[in-house]
Amino acid sequence: MSNDTPAAPDSVSRRRFLAAGSVMVGFTLLPAARALAQTTTTEAGTFTASAPSLPGSLKTAPMLDAWVKIDETGRISVFTGKAELGTGIRTAFMQIAAEQFGVMPEHITLVTADTNSTPDEGYTAGSHSTADSGTAIANATAQVRALLLEAAAARLNVDVAALTTHNGEIVATDGRRLTFGEAVSGVNLHRNAQPGVPTKDPSTYKVIGQSFHRVDIPGKVTGAPRYVQDMKLPGMVHARVVRPPSYGATLKPVDVTSVRSMPGVIAVVQDGSYLAVVADDEWRAITAMRALTELAQWQSGPPLPAQATIHETLEKLPAQEISVANTQGAAPPAAQTLHARFTKPYLTHGSIGPSCAVAWLNDGQMTVWTHTQGVFPMRKGLAEMLSMPPERVRCIHVEGSGCYGHNGADDVAADAALIARAVPGKPVRVQWMREQEHTWEPFGPAMSSNISASLDANGQIVDWKYELWSNTHNNRIENAGRFMPTWSLSKPFTPAPPKPIPMPEGGGDRNSIPLYRVPNLYVQHHFLPDMPIRVSAMRSLGAYHNIFSIESFIDELALAAHTDPVAFRLKHLDDPRAHAVIERAAQRFGWPHLAHSGAPSRGVGFAFAKYKNLMAYCALAIEISIERETGYVTIERVASALDCGQIVNPDGVRNQIEGGILQSASWTLFEATTFNEHNITSFDWSAYPILRFSSVPKVLDVDLIDRPGTPFLGVGEASQGPMSAALANAIANATGKRFRDLPLSPEKLRAALRV
Repeated sequence: MSNDTPAAPDSVSRRRFLAAGSVMVGFTLLPAARALAQTTTTEAGTFTASAPSLPGSLKTAPMLDAWVKIDETGRISVFTGKAELGTGIRTAFMQIAAEQFGVMPEHITLVTADTNSTPDEGYTAGSHSTADSGTAIANATAQVRALLLEAAAARLNVDVAALTTHNGEIVATDGRRLTFGEAVSGVNLHRNAQPGVPTKDPSTYKVIGQSFHRVDIPGKVTGAPRYVQDMKLPGMVHARVVRPPSYGATLKPVDVTSVRSMPGVIAVVQDGSYLAVVADDEWRAITAMRALTELAQWQSGPPLPAQATIHETLEKLPAQEISVANTQGAAPPAAQTLHARFTKPYLTHGSIGPSCAVAWLNDGQMTVWTHTQGVFPMRKGLAEMLSMPPERVRCIHVEGSGCYGHNGADDVAADAALIARAVPGKPVRVQWMREQEHTWEPFGPAMSSNISASLDANGQIVDWKYELWSNTHNNRIENAGRFMPTWSLSKPFTPAPPKPIPMPEGGGDRNSIPLYRVPNLYVQHHFLPDMPIRVSAMRSLGAYHNIFSIESFIDELALAAHTDPVAFRLKHLDDPRAHAVIERAAQRFGWPHLAHSGAPSRGVGFAFAKYKNLMAYCALAIEISIERETGYVTIERVASALDCGQIVNPDGVRNQIEGGILQSASWTLFEATTFNEHNITSFDWSAYPILRFSSVPKVLDVDLIDRPGTPFLGVGEASQGPMSAALANAIANATGKRFRDLPLSPEKLRAALRV
C-alpha cells in the first residue's frame, strides 16, 4: 500500500486516521502540523548531517518516528522524504521495510514526500533514493523491530533470543505471541536512532532481492487517476497562464475587460507582466488564455546567441576555474598523442504530460500538490514568494506524467500558488500547454570538452588532459527567484546566483575523471555562471556528456594502440568490480568474436562507467546497422551488465537500466533544443523529435550482478553515459568515421556519409 490514491479532504487526527484502518494518501488534506524532521539541504543528494555517524538519511533525520509509526492495530506506516518519479522506489522501500519487520510488502503503508508528514530529504535526484532513504529505512525499521522484541520479551518474561517475528506478530518458542500493535503500546519511538544496530543477515532475506510487481504501475496502464494531471477536488477551478514570447520580454498595457466577460471566466490575474486567467472549466480557461494571448503585446527582451556557434560563444564567456584533478607521476615517454573535441547541445526534458499543479489557499493555509522533486525546498521558495510563514505552506508530492530532472514542475507550482492567492477558497489546477513546456522549462546545458592523451610504445596511457565548458546543472529552488513566474511580477524576485556542485558528486564535471589508470592526469572545469539559455538539472547532469567524451576517446586510443577496445579498458583498470561488470557484458554480448565480423554498414561498440565514480557500475555492448542513404541507425541489440551492490527489486533495477538506455538513445540519435535570435523554436514534437517505438533496440538484455550485504548503489542514471558512447563507437565501427558532435542524427550522418 502507498500514498497514491486520491481521497477527499479529511480533518481527523493522524492517530485516529490510522486506527480507523484508512490508507494515508497523497491527496489527503490533514491539519497543519510541524514536519517530523527538519534538515538543511543543499544540492540533490547532499545534505548537512546532524548525526554523521548514522547511515543514509538518518544522518539528517535521526528520530525513529520520523521514519516508522505503528498504531494499536498493528498497521505499519513508513515515511520517506523521497518522491516516486517512475523509478520504482515505492515498491523498493516497501520491500526494505517488509524485510526487516518480517511481513509482506503489502502490509506496509508508505508515505512519500509531504512537508507535513515526512522527513526532509532534500531533492529526489542523483540516484540517491535507495542509497540514502532506503538505507535509512532499513536501519530505522531494524531498530524499531528490535525495540518491539525487547518490549515483547519483557511482557512475556522471556529472553529476546527466544522471539521471532512473523506476519506482524512476535512469536515465542512456547507458542505465545503478541501482535505488533500490542507490543508497540509499551514502546516510545520518539527517540534517536543509534549507530551500529545490525539489520537482518542478508543470507536470510526473503523479500529483498526478489522481483515484486511495482505498486505504481497498475494505475498507469489502466488509466486510473495516478498523476497530478488527473487530480480532481471539490469546487476545483482551472487556470492558464499567458507566457511572454521570449526571455526578458515585458508586457505592454493591455485591456482585459473583454476576457473577464467571457463565459465561465472567474478572474483575470495580472501582476506586472504576469498574466493568467481562471475559469470554471478547463476548455474555457484555454479559450480565455488564447483570447488574452491575442490581446497581449510585448516589448522584446535581449537577443539570444546564434545557435550555430553556441559552443564557441559559451567558451568565450567568463569562467570560474575549477581544478578537478591535477596529478603527476612517473611514466614512460609518449610515443603518440591524440586530440579530440566533443560537443553536446541543449536538451529539452520534453515530459510527455505537460507540467501541472493544484494549489488551494484555504483559511490562511496554502496547500500545493506538485510533481516537484523537492517538496521542502519548494515550500521554502513558495513561502518567500507569497510572504507567508513556511508552516502555513504545505507541499505534497503527487507523481507527474513525465519528470526526471528540473523540468517545469516547480514553475507550474508557483503559477498555481500565485493564482490560488488571487481566488482564495478555491482549489486551482494549472497545466501548461505543450508549447509552454518546450519553451519555458529549464533545459539541460550545452557542453563542450577537449581531450588529449598520449600512449607509450606499449599502448599504455601515460597522460590525459581533459577540459570542459558548462553552465550550472543546478538551478533548483534555492529562493523564490528560482521560480520562473516570479520574473514577470511587478516586483520581480532575483534568482539565487548559479553555483557549481562540488565533487565527488559534481555537476558539469560529474564523471569527468576517468576511472582508468593514468599516471599524469589533468581535468579542468570551466564553470560558466552566465546563462544565455535557461538551464538546470537533467538526468545524469554532466555525466552524460563526459562519459560520451571519455568512452569515445578510449575507443580512439584503443584503435591507435591496435588493441581490442574491451581488452584496452581492462588493461587500464584496477577495480575488480569494474573488471567483473565489463567481462560480464562482453560475455553476454559475445565479444570479441562479433566485434570483428566485418559486416558492411553494421557495427559494434562498447562502453563502461561507474556513475559519479561512486555508484553503480554499468558496461554495455551494442550492435547497430546503418542505412548510408538515410543516415538512419537501427539498434539491433544491446547487452548490458550492472553492479549496484545489494539489489532490492531485480525487475525494478532492470526497468531503470532499460529506461536509461532508451532515453540515452533518444538524446544521442535525435534530440537538440533549437532557437533563433529571440525564441526557442523547438516548441513542439515536430521540431523536437524523440525516439519512437520503431527505433527502440530490437533486443535489450540486462544482466545483474547481485552483491548481498553490500551498500545500495544508485541505479537510475547509470546507463545514460555508457549508452551514448557505445552508440558512437558502434557508428564509428560501422562507417569508419568518428562523430563527436551530438546528436548523431540521421541528417548529420547522411550528410557525412555522402562525402
